Amino acid sequence: MSKLLHVRDIMKLGLLLVIISCCLSFGQTGVRENNALRPVHTFSIVARDPATGELGVAVQSHWFSVGSVVPWAEAGVGAVATQSIVEPGYGPLGLDLMRAGKSAPEALKALLAADANADVRQVAMVDAQGRSAAHTGEHCIQMAGDVVGKGFTTEANLMEKNTVWGAMARAFEDSRGDLTDRLLAALEAAQGEGGDIRGKQSAAILVVAGKSTGRPWVDRLVDLRVDDSNDPINELKRLVKLNRAYHHMDEGDNLFAKADVEGAIREYGTAEQMVPDNIEMVFWHAITLVNAKRVDEALPLFRKVFADPVQGAKWAELVPRLPHSKMLPEDPKVIEKILSARK
Repeated sequence: MSKLLHVRDIMKLGLLLVIISCCLSFGQTGVRENNALRPVHTFSIVARDPATGELGVAVQSHWFSVGSVVPWAEAGVGAVATQSIVEPGYGPLGLDLMRAGKSAPEALKALLAADANADVRQVAMVDAQGRSAAHTGEHCIQMAGDVVGKGFTTEANLMEKNTVWGAMARAFEDSRGDLTDRLLAALEAAQGEGGDIRGKQSAAILVVAGKSTGRPWVDRLVDLRVDDSNDPINELKRLVKLNRAYHHMDEGDNLFAKADVEGAIREYGTAEQMVPDNIEMVFWHAITLVNAKRVDEALPLFRKVFADPVQGAKWAELVPRLPHSKMLPEDPKVIEKILSARK
């Protein structure tokens, strides 16, 4: 039985390689004939966190919506960045190969062999075991190059200087924090070296769990894009902070659903402290306090929400609707007390 399975795996992988070859060849023909080259010249990092197994990609470019093309990752499988004269197929097809058992270097080698335009591609991959590989085609616009490190790669093209990818590698290796923090540190280091010679426009970060749960929406830990900005990295950092705060909000929701009101209050409070000007977080923190029978403690929070000059009145309008959804007590006196915070 084991030999039969081995043969089937080989046949499956062979078929997959044929499909990949056809897909890449078709994509190249269409690109050349339609003159629709997508020059996503940029810098990126692909990495695996050895402590958690998390996999991620971070990227910045002077190109609109770089996050819709360059970064690819799947929990328990690997991560891919595809750029320069970009062939997006390297992303899903690279993940297919790694999922089928190929290492990142093997997957990249197979895809390049099937690509007649490999000389203008820049592609990097890291698999779930931390094996890494990168390719910078000889006709990528200078300054272009890559670093293949232990469990990560950095790559860049059309840069102001040829020091960008090396600076990214050093920043990643020397930085502390979780994988998201270290990916951002690499982007900042690249920009500190001058980055893209044309300037900056968009950025993205994608981080997935080390092991798959079978639920991609759970495995996708960070998935953020800045499509058009004068300062995309700092905007991405702001979104990462907001994303972390909302993770605490999500955990608060989960705990509240489990009747762990104190735990929910703690999580909502943490989120509010991280982003104190976010009225949404303040409101749900207050709602949870009411459900914990701590109405007086919630009133200052409601007062802050209702005082918002733009949406305060709408939040107050929402309050009487919540008892129907069992999100507030069916008690008119409690509702009236909450709404008294409008005064």
